[in-house]
Amino acid sequence: MNINIQPVLEDEAVCLSPLQADDFEALYQVASDPLIWEQHPNKNRWQRAAFSIFFEGALQSGGALKITDTATGRIAGCTRFYDLVPEKDSIMIGYTFLARSYWGTGLNTQVKKMMMDYIFRYVSRIYFHVGASNKRSQVAIERLGAVKTGEEEIAYFGEPARLNFVYLIEKNRPSESISCS
Repeated sequence: MNINIQPVLEDEAVCLSPLQADDFEALYQVASDPLIWEQHPNKNRWQRAAFSIFFEGALQSGGALKITDTATGRIAGCTRFYDLVPEKDSIMIGYTFLARSYWGTGLNTQVKKMMMDYIFRYVSRIYFHVGASNKRSQVAIERLGAVKTGEEEIAYFGEPARLNFVYLIEKNRPSESISCS
């Protein structure tokens, strides 16, 4: 089965499209806010050198998507599909960050729902890594109906290993557990 993990997904509010090398400056403008990374395991990603490593990993992943606010045309953040394992019928969604101006607006939920609706055509399980100290992201992923299934030390591309919680959403999840509001 051939699965495109860098699709273009769009609705009235947001467009997810393949991240390109020339998106660096616009995305770094979003990522350069230290408060975005305050609870993240790699707190220095707001610094250009650290973000450059993250960005290179995103490009190499083959699944990175920029998040664009369709009303303004501004890049709102980034996310990605990664670690597709066909024999386990699973994939991961993560590496998501948004400009603080989008926090609490429902955009993260909307983005994840679009991604899940798309990828559940191909797999039955979606996993998420969330930093053990990232309470904000843990709450957000649990609101989507994800269940914590374990803990793992994860070494992000070019960065040291950090403790992450592993969450799972299965295809047969109750649809009422997902809301964009």
